[in-house]
Parts: sequence; structure tokens; C-alpha cells
Amino acid sequence: MSTARISRRQGLQWLGASVAGTALPGLAQAASAAAAPGAKRLVSLSGALTEVVYLLNAQNLLVGTDTTSLFPEAAQKTAKVGYVRQLSAEGLLSLKPDAVIATSEAGPPVVLDQIRQAGVRVSLVAARHNWAEVQEKVKVVGRETGRMAEADQLLAQLEAQWSSVQAQVAKAQRKPRVLFVLSHSGSPQVAGKGTAANALIQYAGCVNAIDQFDGYKPLTAEAMASAAPEVIINTTQGIEALGGEAAFWKRPELALTPAFAKKALVTLEASHLLGFGPRLPSAVQALHMRALQWVA
Repeated sequence: MSTARISRRQGLQWLGASVAGTALPGLAQAASAAAAPGAKRLVSLSGALTEVVYLLNAQNLLVGTDTTSLFPEAAQKTAKVGYVRQLSAEGLLSLKPDAVIATSEAGPPVVLDQIRQAGVRVSLVAARHNWAEVQEKVKVVGRETGRMAEADQLLAQLEAQWSSVQAQVAKAQRKPRVLFVLSHSGSPQVAGKGTAANALIQYAGCVNAIDQFDGYKPLTAEAMASAAPEVIINTTQGIEALGGEAAFWKRPELALTPAFAKKALVTLEASHLLGFGPRLPSAVQALHMRALQWVA
């Protein structure tokens, strides 16, 4: 069975429309930047928040984004201010923003303080790895772009999608035992409790094979043998960093897992899988369905 994957385009189709330049069906046409009561020059320091900006058709306000803002494709063409956890006040302020939107993962804190001291409004969304975080992201973008009515309509659509997916998950008779491997750089690590990956696994009706610790720890033979996952989860970027799917399965520690026999691997693009943005319903549905397929 081939690796289960879902494309970025499929994530967009779940929302029912391209976010590259048009608003979702049912959303009113966005007001011009000049008429908007919110920011006139906006910097987004979160891939998920950037996605919402595009969904509200407010991308004309964006003067910069962080390097995790890769979706939709148009976001890759925006001026980049660096990695969200390693920001520079000088580079960000050079874009002359009047507002910055980010999650609590942005930093370092001293840089955010410098941005505030320069008179720039900074709105942070707490990274809680739950559905409420997604809701708050939509509300914050709606407020900062002056598109609160459109944000309310988007929220209603997302709520309907979320309820539908959760009902689907609740009907499942099986909870696959899965393990998330983080391998974007350095030695691969596995996700324990308190991580975005753990929250996603639970939302998808699966069981995290790692429950002995919080955060991420190195992937070892002992950990693999005791965890005994039926399915491995990774990001498409993580698999690419390891040299591809064939190279991934050559890692000796994976041979100790039940997943190895079937090469049971589910991959999604990183911002889709772990971004906790408007594509969360489709990420949860994809993981739920594909994990079940491997253990059927």
C-alpha cells in the first residue's frame, strides 16, 4: 500500500475555494485597505494566521511574513522576516508595520518588546493546540484586518466542518496506535504529551504510542520497541530531509515496530499537519482515515 498523503491543494478544496486571491463562497467582498478600520501594514508571524489573512481576502495588507508562512503559495512571495522563534526587531521594523500578529511561540520575547516599544501593535494568540486556538486565530485576524464580519462567516463554516469531522471520528470502532516522528533537521525525535502532534493524534481518534514523557525526545531502538506503533506519522518535509521514504524505512529502529511490516506511513505537509489553522478539520480527517486504512 502506498504512503497515505494529502496535498496542499486538497486542504484548500476542503475549505471549498482557492485562497490565493478570492474569498470563500458566502463571504462578502473584502473592503479596501483604505476603508478597513484595522491595520494598514500587517506582518504575520504564523503560517496559520497567514492562511486566515488570505481566506479573508486581506492579503493586500501583508507587508511581511515569517518563514513558516508557506501556504497558500502566494504567501511564499511575501517579504520574509525570519524564523518565528528567532526574529530580529530591525528586520521586522524595516517593513514599517503598524500591527503584528503571531502566536505565543514567536520570539525571542525581547524582540517582541522592542517591536511594541517602537509603537507597533502586537497581537498574540496562545498556542494551546486545541480547536479554541483556531477560533481565536480567525477572530484576531478579523479584528486586525477590519474584516470581523467576514471572520464570523468563516468561523461558522469552519465550525460546521469541525463538527462533521468529529462526528466521523466518534463513529470509528478502532483507535490505531500511532507515533509521530519529527525529522526536519538533526536527529529524528518522537512526540510525547503536550505537543501539537499529540493533540492532533487524539483529535483524529488515534492513540499516541508515546505517553511516558512530555515534548520531544530522540528516536531510539528502545523507544520504538516499547512504543510498538501500528502507524508512523511524519511530515512531507521530514521524509524529504531523511532522503525519502525508502531511506526512512531503512532506519534500524523502525524495524522493531509493527508499522514496519506494512511500511505504514502517513505524511502531510508540515503547516497542514501541525499548524492548527483553518485546515485543521481536513488534517484531522486525513490522519483519521489514513491511519484506519493501515490497520484495517
